[in-house]
Amino acid sequence: MKKILLNITAIGFLLIAGSCTDVLDKQAVDTFNEQLVFSDMNVVNAYLGKVYDRMGGDTNDGILGGREDLLSSGTDQTLCIHRPANYVMLKGTMTPDNLGFFTNNGYGGYLRWNNLYANIQNVNRILANIDAVPSVNQDALKKQIKGEAYFIRAYDYTSLLEVYGGAVLKDKPYTLDEDFTTAKRSTIKETLDFILKDIQSAIDNLPATIEQGRANRAAAGALKSRVLLFCASKLTNGGWTEQASNTLISFPAGSQTALLTQARDAAKDVMDGKYGTFSLVGTITDPPSPLTAADVQKYSDTYGAIFNQKAAWNSETIWGIQFPLSGGNVNNANIWYGPNGYHNWGNNNPTEQAVRRFEMADGSKFQWDKYNPGDMDVRTATAAELAADPLRNPYNGREPRFYACVLYDGAPWQQRPSDAAGLEPENKVQTGYYFHNVGDATPWKSGLDTRQGLIEAWNGTKVGYYIKKLLDPTSAGQYFRNTNTWVEFRYAEILMNYAEACIELGGADLQKGIDAMNMVRNRAGLPDRVTTDQATARQYVRDERNIEFFAEGHRFYDMRRWMICEQVIENVYATRIEHYDNGYTVWKWNKADKADERMFTDKKFYWVPLTRDEMNKAPQLQQNPGYN
Repeated sequence: MKKILLNITAIGFLLIAGSCTDVLDKQAVDTFNEQLVFSDMNVVNAYLGKVYDRMGGDTNDGILGGREDLLSSGTDQTLCIHRPANYVMLKGTMTPDNLGFFTNNGYGGYLRWNNLYANIQNVNRILANIDAVPSVNQDALKKQIKGEAYFIRAYDYTSLLEVYGGAVLKDKPYTLDEDFTTAKRSTIKETLDFILKDIQSAIDNLPATIEQGRANRAAAGALKSRVLLFCASKLTNGGWTEQASNTLISFPAGSQTALLTQARDAAKDVMDGKYGTFSLVGTITDPPSPLTAADVQKYSDTYGAIFNQKAAWNSETIWGIQFPLSGGNVNNANIWYGPNGYHNWGNNNPTEQAVRRFEMADGSKFQWDKYNPGDMDVRTATAAELAADPLRNPYNGREPRFYACVLYDGAPWQQRPSDAAGLEPENKVQTGYYFHNVGDATPWKSGLDTRQGLIEAWNGTKVGYYIKKLLDPTSAGQYFRNTNTWVEFRYAEILMNYAEACIELGGADLQKGIDAMNMVRNRAGLPDRVTTDQATARQYVRDERNIEFFAEGHRFYDMRRWMICEQVIENVYATRIEHYDNGYTVWKWNKADKADERMFTDKKFYWVPLTRDEMNKAPQLQQNPGYN
């Protein structure tokens, strides 16, 4: 987000940021001078800036998705190498006393119940006081701030709904003399209705155009599309049959079709330009066939550029978070995720399972065992075999998005730092090991980007891959922060939300959904999907979301709302690449090298529990099912 604070150092003592750490605590707010803040519209505007900073419930560096430990590492897409045990929902260890990633530990925490309510309290202060703020020639700004506040509150309540279910709804600030024992969770339906009302208030108050980085009408429209699709899901509509009547996490029976229709229409409003004009970057016509290497590079560059915007946003970006080079919000993506051989920390490694889901350049399914049917663990190739068929290398001939998302062994990357330039002059990622002779017990050289490399080996990948998406190829993470935008809402999501809602509705809507999905595929350089079968179309759209939104956080919500965690959560193993002097290469998914043990054993883990501390302070709040 573009910083909208006015002389933040001069008024920093006024901004409560994290002062209201728990909305159910009766603590004196002695760092907040409400009378002074709401005596001047410019100070209110500055206060709003800090409320933006706490969107998603964070009180530490990084906001929304841009942080050291990605939400995608709570899915089958990536592995957090430094704190894997923190993803308790994948370990069978999540309890009200152990929320791991969802606690305020400086790495996750941006979906934390307490922090979300702290920011909702901030928003409620603005909405309760702004009408009385003197505003000579600032009525337009006053109305705009109200619209932005409604959007932020809707966003934070959406986070609560999608993680915890029904929320404690509050549209006025808590006061010190309030009886907090009366606070109760509302149903998930009531929570959705509250959010939709706030979204409409945001749309009604926001101007047609607004400074880049501040919430716009389209962001509110995109949020409406997102929350309705979640609420139209299997998870919230009887999929957990034993809890189908639990109104905290389930809508009344018979609600799903109406919710799908609302989700479809909300996406269509954005597509029809109701809130502004947006489009996919690149081309949405049928790609050439076959794709040349130059074609693949062009499509890959177009897709990758979405996540490397630093100035004016492109036509696809609806709303995101901007990061300055110094001060303000922090984005250290390059050092957080980049290869250790560049003095980076190598976090959030793509898993082998995720890497295999990327298609081939012609749109066909990638088959690991293509050359040795039935062997899903090992691929080999001699120098002569590779020369005759380069596709024996599993990283050759893949779809364009693969090359924008994943750094694999041999992938071109940045110029090496001075202490490594002589060790790897080609500036390619080295996650493999080098042997003189087949059968050698130990390599003569370990790749610079392995956990046996010569530079910061402890930060080396545990699985053989690094994430490329979200990195800035022009910035050295060792020295500089990132300034590329975190894109929170983009037009591709709207198209895919529309596609899924239409496909789930079926009938005359089915082809409309497929057509919308194919726009996203065509932009990625892939051919159309063609089917008249709803079950097949459903799997197509799910596969497409998995790839299109890789590492952006959507998968955490998708695999839960589809209730597929039991099917996709499995152990993560290292992929070992061995290079021999005679040109022989081995790619091995090494089941003897377990990078992370994972399990999803109970449906209760589809929802995050309220903390024990919260329940002790407010025992009238109903806990989520399955947790004591």
